[in-house]
Amino acid sequence: MNAQPAAAAAHPTSPPPAAGPSAPPIGQALLAAGLIGDDQLRIVLHEQRRRHRPFGRICVELGFIAETMLRDALSARLGRQAVDLAGAMVDPATLAFIPEALARRHTALPLAHDEEAATLTVAMADPQDLLALDALAAHCGPGIRLRPALAAESDIREALDRHYGRRLAIDDILQELETASPGKPGAAFHETGHPLMRLVDALLIDAVKSAASDIHFEPEAGFLRIRYRLDGILHQARALHIGHWPAMAVRLKVMAGLNIAETRAPQDGRVSLTVAGRPIDFRVSTLPTLHGENIVLRILDRRRDVVALDRIGFEPARLALVTRMLARPEGLILVTGPTGSGKTTTLYAMLGHLDDEAVNIMTLEDPVEYPMARIRQTAVGEAARIGFAAGVRTLLRQDPDIILIGEIRDAETAEMAIRAAMTGHRVFATLHANSAMGAIPRLLDLGIRPALLAGNLCGVIAQRLVRRLCPDCRRAAPASADERVLLGLPADGGEEISLAHPIGCPACAGRGYRGRQAILEVLPVDGALDELIAANAPLSELARAARASGYLELGDDGRRKALDGSTSLAELCRVVGPLAPAAPLPPAPR
Repeated sequence: MNAQPAAAAAHPTSPPPAAGPSAPPIGQALLAAGLIGDDQLRIVLHEQRRRHRPFGRICVELGFIAETMLRDALSARLGRQAVDLAGAMVDPATLAFIPEALARRHTALPLAHDEEAATLTVAMADPQDLLALDALAAHCGPGIRLRPALAAESDIREALDRHYGRRLAIDDILQELETASPGKPGAAFHETGHPLMRLVDALLIDAVKSAASDIHFEPEAGFLRIRYRLDGILHQARALHIGHWPAMAVRLKVMAGLNIAETRAPQDGRVSLTVAGRPIDFRVSTLPTLHGENIVLRILDRRRDVVALDRIGFEPARLALVTRMLARPEGLILVTGPTGSGKTTTLYAMLGHLDDEAVNIMTLEDPVEYPMARIRQTAVGEAARIGFAAGVRTLLRQDPDIILIGEIRDAETAEMAIRAAMTGHRVFATLHANSAMGAIPRLLDLGIRPALLAGNLCGVIAQRLVRRLCPDCRRAAPASADERVLLGLPADGGEEISLAHPIGCPACAGRGYRGRQAILEVLPVDGALDELIAANAPLSELARAARASGYLELGDDGRRKALDGSTSLAELCRVVGPLAPAAPLPPAPR
């Protein structure tokens, strides 16, 4: 990656020349694309003179642009192919062309080998690094021509860890432990480089590389079970001798800043690590059990990119409803669902849709999961000595246009959210309710008067996450009579329908599923619903009025996703419960 020359500061707003050999420096390219402004350009140039680091890398480190933006800008400027390594699968035979030590030294990952063309595609953060290209070419030999492709540096480092045998390191540590002499439970903390210390670190890194959302350390009578939550389902990753657990528990508690002498009371803490160049937070919770302390870690990736609103999973008609709700100048929008259903992701997709230099967006969260530039984010909780309700009062004195409340937990927070909406602010919040329609009685149960709610609630979105069928191994089969009824189709006769089913392959580790997607229901609150809410109408009457306006439930969206082959009926039933026989499903909105 080339550094930005100092001459770029002379005319920071001059138009860039035509693309090609005379393409502008990366700073001018980012400026011309509107990704950075004049002030940010000056700040980065100042930092570059002080730190002697590449211009683009400083932009990422300061949070001015995301690494994916830098990758795409460099791709356009250099005329090189940009690759996304998140879902890349590399043949072990391709990895053998470049040894791990050489690949890590030059931050390069071999991606594909074309035998006919005798080319090796290599992902690099800087495809113009001639020293690295010469070293790689010298190792591959004269019969192989390198074809560099552009990728984000952190993505390459993560892919190197993922593809060059991360589990083998854990096995080596375990073998070292089995042959070592027994030590005291606290040895892992006091001895630098102790195998147990390295084992805990390796397990945390392995869980991040496996895209786990949680790590469970569960002591049993004779062994320690370690499980990862992958795509919402717990899978056993390791089983270790119970004798290792006391020292491992001490190591985890020391990392989280917990009291290592307290083993009979629950404790909560936090660990921050850098994994493959990305800052990762682990929320740590301990709980005394029959066989020792149970420890669970929630993994929070602070460098996750905010998902665009049109990629959340809304069908076009539902997306149009949500966009209209967001266009209202004031009011409350709620996102409901259980823990881990992607509510925060949807909220931040909305903020990303509205984020602009002209608006002041402020958030209250526990904890802050998506750090974003230009958005004022505040963590609440016992450590911060501020709660949601008091936080909203403070935010209202900060001249906000948009307020995000991480969760409405009590009557005081609910009332402050409604009052903020009444005073001309757009307020987004999460609420625990089983459906979009269920959010209305939930707010009434919290003490919000119907007359206060009517006119201030713009709409409610409910969601769940279902696993996606692995595209490499899913298999289609004709729907059975029972499945047709659940889909709202005649049991016999009519058009033949096929449904996809999980099989299992190496790409999905034999699970049959890979990744998750949202199923959603959107309830816009219009004038008719406002009148019913103000009149404190029963829920059944509210539901009839909503269905008359085209309201569809979670199961309906899930049925459509089962019909298009992205998930299975079995997975849908696991997430939303047993499906009742459906009425004929209306055609998908366009």
